[in-house]
Amino acid sequence: MGSFFLTMILILAIAIVFDISEKIDDFQNGATMNEIVFDYYINFVAFYGNLFSALILFISTIWFTSRITSNSEVVAVLTSGTSFNRFLRPYFVGATIICLLSLTLNHLLVPHTNIKRIAFEEKYITGASRPINQKVHRQVLPGHYVYFETYSGLRQSGYQFTYEVFDSHRLASKLSADFVRLDTATGKWRLDNFRLRTLDSLNNEVILTGRRMDTTLAFTSEQIAPKLSSIATMNSNELSHFIEQEEITGNENIASYQMEMQRRTSYPASSYVFVLLAVSLATQKKRGGLGINIAIGLTLCAVYVFAMQISQTFAATGLLSIDKGLGRALLWVGIQPAEFAIWIPNILFAGVAIWRFSKAPK
Repeated sequence: MGSFFLTMILILAIAIVFDISEKIDDFQNGATMNEIVFDYYINFVAFYGNLFSALILFISTIWFTSRITSNSEVVAVLTSGTSFNRFLRPYFVGATIICLLSLTLNHLLVPHTNIKRIAFEEKYITGASRPINQKVHRQVLPGHYVYFETYSGLRQSGYQFTYEVFDSHRLASKLSADFVRLDTATGKWRLDNFRLRTLDSLNNEVILTGRRMDTTLAFTSEQIAPKLSSIATMNSNELSHFIEQEEITGNENIASYQMEMQRRTSYPASSYVFVLLAVSLATQKKRGGLGINIAIGLTLCAVYVFAMQISQTFAATGLLSIDKGLGRALLWVGIQPAEFAIWIPNILFAGVAIWRFSKAPK
């Protein structure tokens, strides 16, 4: 455990130095030292330290085990009658501690710390820019459907708006407008050049038109264009409820939300995979010793991160998307393709770890 925390401190210290050198000009946009330290970097350490805890555990395990292997301590332990499985037990105890700590942080604490970090980034670094959504379709309530040709979450306004309400599969009302904007002071939507079509009790069509109308509608701007960064500030209970709501509305970003939920569990669970792989690699003496083992470890870390990015791309637009054969097959057996994609690197690396374990000295 000491090697793990020492490695984490070194890596985070290097990360902070590089981050300061990259953002030093942004910090001069009015950020105080108190904001930089307590709103940004304290939460920066919590987020990235937890995010890469499994990879840091991997490197620190390789480093520690390679050292004792070079001193022939592993050989001495195994020749004394201790099995390799028994030798692994303290490593898995450490992995369990890191895994449980990371799970707690991911699901409960880090989302809370992200609130201040993301607010600081939007205020001083990235700005509050949000993409303009094209051809937005949402079911905001059962039987209530919203359409925008274009919608800006930043400006909370959109063009070519339609709001349809169905009653027992029958169109009860249809509200259209050329331009819609949310008045944040009153909480009402302002509609320009609107047209309201309703049916009276006798099933006669009633049409009302006008240049401007302020009214309350049964949806929020966040429902139409939720910020991807906002899900990082939700604990897992809130995110789960949010995903359920977005599945009803038909949000096209639902795969991103599902992957975020699974990521909070898959990253900590990878601690076991990396510990098994690290010990299996480092207990075999190699020409080059500690240096070559660290190089192999860093390479495998890069491969893991790359595999994670590729699997997420496949979930969104590739082989695992819901409109492709493999994605449909996963849905047929009750598995969400986006959720499965997050576990692919763990599954692949678990296979490699088991293979290396079979080659380890016994």
